[in-house]
Amino acid sequence: MAARKDTPPPAAVRTQEYAAGVGWEIGQTAPEDAFRVLNEQGTGAPTGPVVHTHPGGYARQIVTKGAVVTAGVRRELDAAEDEG
Repeated sequence: MAARKDTPPPAAVRTQEYAAGVGWEIGQTAPEDAFRVLNEQGTGAPTGPVVHTHPGGYARQIVTKGAVVTAGVRRELDAAEDEG
């Protein structure tokens, strides 16, 4: 019987990864900060459109410039568009 030859396992090949770019779609890098004004009644419900500088008063920051846009961020942006 012939001696068995040990062969190394095949090397794992990584797929090429590309940056998703800059924009407001999921996985992209946010081009600027995004905020949404919160109501003044104390319930914290978002009102009004998305703005890109802090509007003063009560506001929630949705995403910071350079951060990855997640599904939650995209939902918040869509909700603001639907209301406005």
